[in-house]
Amino acid sequence: MKTARLMAALFASAIAFGAAAQQPIVIKFSHVVALETPKGKGAEYFKKLAEERTKGRVRVDVYPNSQLFKDGEEMEALQLGSVHMLAPSLAKFGPLGVREFEVFDLPYIFDDYTELHKVTEGPVGAMLFKKLESKGIIGLAYWDNGFKVMSANKPLRTPADFKGLKLRIQSSKVLDAEMRALGALPQVMSFSEVYQALQTGVVDGTENPPSNFYTQKMQEVQKFMTLSDHGYLGYAVIVNKKFWDALPADIRTTLEGAMKDATKYADDIAKKENDDAIEAVRKSGKTQILTLTAEEKAAWKKALAPVHKENEGRIGKDVIEAVYKETGFKR
Repeated sequence: MKTARLMAALFASAIAFGAAAQQPIVIKFSHVVALETPKGKGAEYFKKLAEERTKGRVRVDVYPNSQLFKDGEEMEALQLGSVHMLAPSLAKFGPLGVREFEVFDLPYIFDDYTELHKVTEGPVGAMLFKKLESKGIIGLAYWDNGFKVMSANKPLRTPADFKGLKLRIQSSKVLDAEMRALGALPQVMSFSEVYQALQTGVVDGTENPPSNFYTQKMQEVQKFMTLSDHGYLGYAVIVNKKFWDALPADIRTTLEGAMKDATKYADDIAKKENDDAIEAVRKSGKTQILTLTAEEKAAWKKALAPVHKENEGRIGKDVIEAVYKETGFKR
């Protein structure tokens, strides 16, 4: 009888151990934008690939729209291990102490995606990721969102039109300098708070890729959008280094492959999503869309050119010149 009970207990323990051993590794992936954006769709595609290719050994729980953390909180949460994976905008790394990433915020430094990808997919992008490791972070990929538009409740065609306007920016000294060069008053604010701030007049306008503008329904609270393409907004998919290094090697390899394919997917849809968003804003009839003439865009570039020189000491002249070399940028 005792033997039977012992065998039953051992059998139950074995089942419990087997069940525990089969529990999937959970990756908490947090981001601050809507599911319908390029980043939102990229995160969902990574989840799909990661779970399929690891045959259930990994489960990716995606939390969009600041469900877990606002964009001012998420970096600390990653370092503490409260979340495992993020896709913050590249502007977020300056406040973390890795100011070199603010090179991506410089106005008009990239003319198109081809120039941009020479940097993100080349040695400069790899060098920047290496600088994150001392912060307990591993960089996995750069994801595109797109080139930014300006919006306000008045037409913005010339630098003089910005004078005295309160414009929301991310926490970036380069973006601060950009707005001041245009005569505007920069206001740092979490992305999740922007709609209400525009609605109540706390800020007069903002800059965003069109997909972020549209999915946050900013057309309801902004009368004008200028297709300025003055800056780039992209993301870095990053993970907690301690968590990543502790994963089984085969799982890491599989996840790296899934991330590579999710990156191509996210980048491929970014331009289309933004073009579609512009058309959707146009069809809403609530926001007038302005296209700059060649002369007007030249005036914007001239007004913003000093921001590059002004930030050499902050970003690193060598980093800026490395980007210039990759893209063929001429002052």
